[in-house]
Amino acid sequence: MRNTAPAIDIGIEKQRRTDIAKGLSLLLADEYTLYLKTHNYHWNVTGPMFNTLHKMFEEQYLELAPAIDEIAERIRTLGEPAPGSYKEFAQLSSVSEASGQEDAEEMIRELVLAREAVVRTARKMLPAANEADDEPTADLLTQRMQVHEKTAWMLRSLLQ
Repeated sequence: MRNTAPAIDIGIEKQRRTDIAKGLSLLLADEYTLYLKTHNYHWNVTGPMFNTLHKMFEEQYLELAPAIDEIAERIRTLGEPAPGSYKEFAQLSSVSEASGQEDAEEMIRELVLAREAVVRTARKMLPAANEADDEPTADLLTQRMQVHEKTAWMLRSLLQ
């Protein structure tokens, strides 16, 4: 006889959990695409600021990796499958991919735009999380917005 897991009963109705997970899937796709873009720039940056940007981009993609995992795990906690393929991420993400052929200044500009796109995706999710009294998701969204807004500010300061 096969054991079955009990239904999820965390105080958030199933439809709300599903809706929140769908929104988190968009955030996951944005974060993962930003991770790839940042890693690409880390590998391919050239010019007088090479050392500074190479190290900065590395710090940024290393920060993104555990955040991506946390978002995917939150989706699973809510009872939904997390997207995990390039195809799914490409369909869901609002962040554009990078060629790696951009010059250093364009890389910085593109990362500012990408960071702000991720913030917008997360911000759109807050009302659904708050309406469902889903504090863990709201906290996750707030933390991610704070990281991306600060990083966008730091990157933007390199262009001024």
